[in-house]
Amino acid sequence: PLENPCEYGEDKPTPTQIVTGPIVEPYWIKVLFLSASFVSLARTIQKHQRLFSVIETLDNGKTIRETRDFDIPTVVRHVYHHAGWAELRDSEMNGWSPLGVVAAIVPWNFPLMLLIWKVCPALAMGNTVVLKPATLTRLSSLLFAEICAEAGLPPGVLNVVTGSGELGSLLAQHPDVDKVAFTGSTEVGRVLRRVTAGSGKALSLELGGKSPFIVFDSADLDSAVEGLVDAIWFNQGQVCSAGSVLLAQESIWEILIMRLKTRMFKLHLGSGIEKSVDMGPLVDETQKNTVENMVAEARVEGAQVSYSLQWETEVQIGPYYPPTLITGLSTTSRCVMEEIFGPVLVALPFRTAKEAIALGNNTRYGLSASVWTENVSLAFEVASSLQAGTVWINAHNLFDAASGFGGVKESGYGRDGGKEGLFEFVRPTWAVRAKPMLQAEGNLEKFGSSCDKPPVPTGKNQEVSGTPSVDRSYKLYIGGVQCRPDSGYSRPVVSASDGSVLAYVPDGGRKDIRNAVESANKALSGWQKKGPHVRAQILYYLAENLEQRAAEFSHALSMQSSMPVEEAQKEVDLSVARLFHWAALCDKFGGTIQETPIHGFTLCCREPVGVIGIICPDEKPLLSFISLMGAAIARGNTTVMVPSGKNPLPALALYQVLDTSDLPGGVVNIVCGEVDQLTRHLTLHSNIQSVWYFGTEEGSRFVEWGSAENLKRTWVNNGVTRDWNSATQGCGEEFLLHATQCKNVWMPGGEIFAN
Repeated sequence: PLENPCEYGEDKPTPTQIVTGPIVEPYWIKVLFLSASFVSLARTIQKHQRLFSVIETLDNGKTIRETRDFDIPTVVRHVYHHAGWAELRDSEMNGWSPLGVVAAIVPWNFPLMLLIWKVCPALAMGNTVVLKPATLTRLSSLLFAEICAEAGLPPGVLNVVTGSGELGSLLAQHPDVDKVAFTGSTEVGRVLRRVTAGSGKALSLELGGKSPFIVFDSADLDSAVEGLVDAIWFNQGQVCSAGSVLLAQESIWEILIMRLKTRMFKLHLGSGIEKSVDMGPLVDETQKNTVENMVAEARVEGAQVSYSLQWETEVQIGPYYPPTLITGLSTTSRCVMEEIFGPVLVALPFRTAKEAIALGNNTRYGLSASVWTENVSLAFEVASSLQAGTVWINAHNLFDAASGFGGVKESGYGRDGGKEGLFEFVRPTWAVRAKPMLQAEGNLEKFGSSCDKPPVPTGKNQEVSGTPSVDRSYKLYIGGVQCRPDSGYSRPVVSASDGSVLAYVPDGGRKDIRNAVESANKALSGWQKKGPHVRAQILYYLAENLEQRAAEFSHALSMQSSMPVEEAQKEVDLSVARLFHWAALCDKFGGTIQETPIHGFTLCCREPVGVIGIICPDEKPLLSFISLMGAAIARGNTTVMVPSGKNPLPALALYQVLDTSDLPGGVVNIVCGEVDQLTRHLTLHSNIQSVWYFGTEEGSRFVEWGSAENLKRTWVNNGVTRDWNSATQGCGEEFLLHATQCKNVWMPGGEIFAN
């Protein structure tokens, strides 16, 4: 490990300089004073909090009021909070082990705070960290490294390297890095997803956002206006969760815009070090030019742009930009759809709550949102309908160490903070990180793009011998209906013992995947509204019906894979037991109340991911299929299942069990065929929210590489098999974590007792 936290400057460091190497287990993970180190670190930061505040202001340009009253207290809170998790790790995170070396790459808008969000959970779980701060804001990171040394952090546990963005990519690709934790732009997030694809590295991304700020006519308008000031002009609007799109109900549109302009014109710009200013400069001239170009584009589109007239008369030296309001744009305008990352608010009217939800979700991002109304039932219903990782009710930009923060869709995946954030830095104790031999990236573009036609069943081109003893017609299962493949082809399934043809199965393709995804999306809302109790009953019923046909499935498994009948019967029995397991968990993983310091409630809701494409392994074809399908649908997701390529018959026979178990059509769709080709179509489909892949190293890499297009979540095995018979490996907690995503809903009080 590196002897001291250090800086390497602009020159490219060698790989051995960057990475701490193997995790310092004897010295750090098992060290008895781990939590004491956190407490010491927190108190040392408090001793130097004035210095940190000034350096953050000088480095970034934000006001001293914000760094002193928000950034540094939030940093201290995170360190103390994770001191507790370090103390409780062995009991609360039993069954989980640290990943190893974590590469933390942080942006320039909150240099110290976002650093802490990555470093604290990583260290608390026993990892070591290599930190790469933003090119524009390095000072607080280097000061933090000195503070860590002063607080007694062992050498090599935290390492700081500075340099250009190219250094971050180099760090992420280093073979001895086990995890990349990144906060920054969506474009860079895509790059990191591609360069780490197939490497076996864990990856978490907290990316950009275009957060709606929704104001209903039942809201306290004065509070909403003050909330807008904090939502969009906090840190000059250079906040990924900035409430940059105001959605106001038509009945209050004019009065709200009038009050907002009055308040906006009173904001004072100046040097961030001055205590009396409301806004400081942007981070640099490049960022200012970006904001100016987007506002100019809005003007060309006919928008009304409002800002203080004082701004036109004052000469500003430096990258200052005034608080700005834009109205009169269409919903497809670039300023409405894209992140501006500056002090610019775009306002749109709406009529009904349904229209507000539709407008709020009409974005490729999903980081955060806020809802303003005194109607509590309306607030919670809208909050549950918004596609965002965090929703504030009658507030905006509230953060705490006890509550995870992160996004959905193209705002990334993973959480910073809360217990949910700890899982980003651990792996199941039984698992070992795979380190595949990576192929050239050019090969990935061709993966699954072509495949050989299925063998002709008769004639001299026939590649397999024998004919099926019973001419049973297997079909695809899409939308609750058995159907033939669009290609019109079938593929032979042969016996593992003598190569004889057992059956012909459909050869599904791109159009079949498209139809299956469409059916899964149509069924998604209804399946979620069924509620956990109804979903559990259907899974219990499914288990009962499978048990009634246990002999049939056992015989099919034995014939195809040449396993003894007793072993095949065991796989069927375990499949039934697995369905009972997931049925039991339908109503027991819904979330919790986060213990944040606010007077009110912060709810962590574990929501379904959405439509999940699942590519099943060849081993244990029935048990693995049931284990993956059950976990997904138990938590309210719908699925497109690709069964084992070698042993698809048990899965294809299962649709008769699904038909008789009251499972709504479209919740489970089964498409078989050439596995690589189907994997390609699922991964590149834009209406799938997650892909689970259990197959080859090459396929795992393609899934991660291809997911970068719309940043869908992935879960791959990197060619490593697991013991599906084991309860830990076949239905452990990681299944539930991959089947859900956390939405934190903040509901502050204040009607009786002020926050």
